[in-house]
Amino acid sequence: MNASFEPLAVVTAKRAIVLMLAGKAECVQTALEGAAFHSENLTLPWPSVMRLSRYVRVPYRRAVPMTRAGVLRRDLRRCAYCTRKADTIDHVVPRSRGGGHTWENCVAACRACNSKKADRLLDELGWTLKTVPRPPSRAAGGVLVLAVEPLPSWEPWLNVAA
Repeated sequence: MNASFEPLAVVTAKRAIVLMLAGKAECVQTALEGAAFHSENLTLPWPSVMRLSRYVRVPYRRAVPMTRAGVLRRDLRRCAYCTRKADTIDHVVPRSRGGGHTWENCVAACRACNSKKADRLLDELGWTLKTVPRPPSRAAGGVLVLAVEPLPSWEPWLNVAA
């Protein structure tokens, strides 16, 4: 998190320790009770949530980048056609028929529905979407939340940003 408690990014454990050792970040919440990194003469807690010591200006992004992981997260990993567990994405209007690779044209889909739909339109199959695909909101960390499945322990910190 930024010094203002705004979610910024998810980093590896190694990067987190380096930031703490350099004095650039502090541990706000540990991952597990008693979990720590040990060296010969130093013990550091295993961080789950960290806050930077100084405020870092983040350039404003107009739109959330469209990614496969983002579409699956937005649709809660549920197929837009049958609501079973989704493991891939599908273009509502196939790219071969002029559909774009956009938030409004991509939905989460299970492999069975994705194969059955292939490069056809929904009208040709008589299918309907359970929800209308939209770009995700930027509330509560926007890009961060879409990039990685948030841990339950992060929820209080993500709500602070909202």
